[in-house]
Amino acid sequence: MEADLTDPVTAANSIDQELVGGVDILICNVGIWAGDAFTSDYAFTDQSDVEMLEMINANITGTILLSKRLIPRMIGRPRPRIFLTGSTSGLPRSGRPEVAFGASKSAINGIADALREGYRKDRLAVTVLHLGYLNTEDGLDVPRDIAAARGDGSLVPVHDVVDTVRSISNLSSSSSVREVVLTAIDDTRF
Repeated sequence: MEADLTDPVTAANSIDQELVGGVDILICNVGIWAGDAFTSDYAFTDQSDVEMLEMINANITGTILLSKRLIPRMIGRPRPRIFLTGSTSGLPRSGRPEVAFGASKSAINGIADALREGYRKDRLAVTVLHLGYLNTEDGLDVPRDIAAARGDGSLVPVHDVVDTVRSISNLSSSSSVREVVLTAIDDTRF
């Protein structure tokens, strides 16, 4: 289910209204960035205020409002789990200059920490996936070895992200994985 999280109130309400019943797992894969992010053309002071506000609204406010709407549907489920998509850009000393994007992804850690504490008695497990550079060109229909070779091995295949989420999802209700940092093996930043 997808929604336009640049309007987080409408998006969260829409998703909540479309769902029927309880929710076992929420995968909040939110992440928009500036058009010239991750290029040599990026310059913080050249970013439009509107673009930065949309990014912050989608990445932070969208995550908070969606969690607020769906957590009541998760409480009481056998193994409620939330996966929040962070980024290696939001980690300390990431080596990335994208200010609003990095700040918004750093905020995901704060959201996760607060949710863990606020819903610990309800056994809600919250995992932040700090993803590095991903190969998003190849779908899961492309063999993993071929997807892993794209970018000369400098990109994490989406297959690995899916397998990581599946593995954590299958843990017992007694276990919680707080964070996963998933980068290409040759990413020297971490």
